[in-house]
Amino acid sequence: MTKRRILLTGAEGFTGRYLAQSLAERGWQAHGFVRPGTDLARVGGDMACVPVDLRDSAATAEAVASIRPDAVIHLAGISSPVHGSVEEIYATNLIGTRHLLAALAELGSAPRTILASSANVYDAGLSGLIAEDAPVAPVNDYGVSKLAMESLRGVFAARLPIVVTRPFNYTGVGQSTRFVIPKIIAALRAGADSVELGNIDVYRDWSDVRFVSDCYARLVDCPAAVGGTFNICSGVAVSLREVIAQACAAAGRTMEIRFNPQFARANEIPRLWGDHGRLAGVIGPLAPPPIAETLRWMLESA
Repeated sequence: MTKRRILLTGAEGFTGRYLAQSLAERGWQAHGFVRPGTDLARVGGDMACVPVDLRDSAATAEAVASIRPDAVIHLAGISSPVHGSVEEIYATNLIGTRHLLAALAELGSAPRTILASSANVYDAGLSGLIAEDAPVAPVNDYGVSKLAMESLRGVFAARLPIVVTRPFNYTGVGQSTRFVIPKIIAALRAGADSVELGNIDVYRDWSDVRFVSDCYARLVDCPAAVGGTFNICSGVAVSLREVIAQACAAAGRTMEIRFNPQFARANEIPRLWGDHGRLAGVIGPLAPPPIAETLRWMLESA
């Protein structure tokens, strides 16, 4: 029996390797797009990977046509609000996505396509539980690029069945120390006496990358999700200050937190807390692990 083919863009990224495993467990044959220059041996697994720069429309179209996927999960893109190049944020997150969707539309087979957006599109002034119909008003170029990317669904709606996801913060083993939780974990594992951070009195909905990957793998199999927008989140808000306390407790030691204004973001969103009821309504019950469990996994990983 021929396996269903799924294209996973950003396959070399933090989420990609976990999602590839989740997809394989659900019977998909994964094909990955990776950045040119990626060491394919480091991607790992049985996924066939192709170096593709999504900013190159011709190369993207050629690679899509060679795979002819039955479904697509589009993770590739700039994933940080503090990325140094504004031009690269828009060229990758918006124009690169436009090239990908145009190539998929030309196939004629209308593969179900998930576009990974971000909770950063929501209005920073919101408080409490944020559902998908909450006002959007991004305050940084990353969020603006993701909201613009979401709007491409309207351009291709007649030719492609598109699903949009808005993941909230998530972490796990293998995430870059450019992100705050891996930075804290790395400092604890190294036995550091202190670590420099920005504002730690922010509340975030922290998820585990394994939970997020499972949600994506389940969502791509749901016809009822087409045309919808879904938060991917734990449904619980925890302050970064509390995350630090839990990490220190799990490590059995204390560590001084030094404020460094260079790490404090302009237009910081004080609280991001997601409602995952709509997601559970299409893929079934959700069981996100508590952040303490994720922190222990990260501390104890080899």
